[in-house]
Amino acid sequence: MKRVVLIGGGYGGMNALHQLLDNNIPKDVQITVIDRNPYHSLKTEFYAITAGTKADKEVRIDFPLHEQVSYIFGEIIEINTDRELIRLKGNEIAVEYDYLLIGLGCEDNYHGIQGAMEYTESVQSISSARKASIKVNNLSAYSQVSVVGAGLSGIEVASEIRESRPDLNIRLLDRGATVLSAFDEKVQSYVEEWFRKNQVEILHHSNVELVAEGIFYNNGEGIESDVIIWTAGVRPNYLVRSLPFEKDRHEKIVINDFYQVPSNNKIYVVGDCASSDNSPSAQLAGSQGEQIGDILADVLNDKEPRKPKPIKLKGQLGSLGKSEGFGNMYHQPITGLLPRLAKSGVLWLNKRH
Repeated sequence: MKRVVLIGGGYGGMNALHQLLDNNIPKDVQITVIDRNPYHSLKTEFYAITAGTKADKEVRIDFPLHEQVSYIFGEIIEINTDRELIRLKGNEIAVEYDYLLIGLGCEDNYHGIQGAMEYTESVQSISSARKASIKVNNLSAYSQVSVVGAGLSGIEVASEIRESRPDLNIRLLDRGATVLSAFDEKVQSYVEEWFRKNQVEILHHSNVELVAEGIFYNNGEGIESDVIIWTAGVRPNYLVRSLPFEKDRHEKIVINDFYQVPSNNKIYVVGDCASSDNSPSAQLAGSQGEQIGDILADVLNDKEPRKPKPIKLKGQLGSLGKSEGFGNMYHQPITGLLPRLAKSGVLWLNKRH
């Protein structure tokens, strides 16, 4: 029997699983999926959970059922690549593998800022988004919410909270001279104008140096806030960072053309854990997962794996509440209702898949 273990039920892991099952893998292959949750969750919608504009159930998708697939739900505490096994919290029996796919995603990067982990809310997991939602939606009128980081996540969190709670004061802390530094100038201007019209304060050239309970220090000035949400960068899961493999400057595992660890071709890496020239995204992880599914299916069928083609991303989409959005599609900036509808369409397709 060949044992394939997928750790992490995110976009990359799930697309790899579906692709494996579609490729008629041999009957002696047993696939085990390990995840902390008993469902796949749509991470691109965690901002809506935080704001309370979507029900928890709307962003959950059942894992596929198949006679060759089993699931273990729990917290991974060790990836032992020497002994080829995975250990879980509270489980004395380790899960052994012949082939391993690592797709544990990312966690917040606090950049060594004192108090940031302890006193800010996160949107990097569905459980942390639920926790942030309780904090935000239990606030009394005129309370202050501060969002640290003006990338895609920060923009969507701030705009969704504004639509959900028009009674709150919201500020967005941007490290640079304009929000969404990775996007076109047209998009940046459009988004900044949306925030101005909707009375969201933007603090440009921000530099958060310290966070304490109910207060943070920005460029030496103490600023009070009832809730502080952190969206100022991510890094690979801590278990991935601890593995004895070569990493790039972003702490991601360096892989070969087949998504394998060069020193161990039985281990594949996908999504936020894998070194790539592209910025991390659900679209990238999903495309990588499909290619890994094809590669691993060839290996399991004792075939020479086909080298995957370069991934061509269609672009990025973001939302500003329910009726407006922005994005880059095929290198063209788009704003208004069209990108919002397009994002809703992508979400619908993900649920259908």
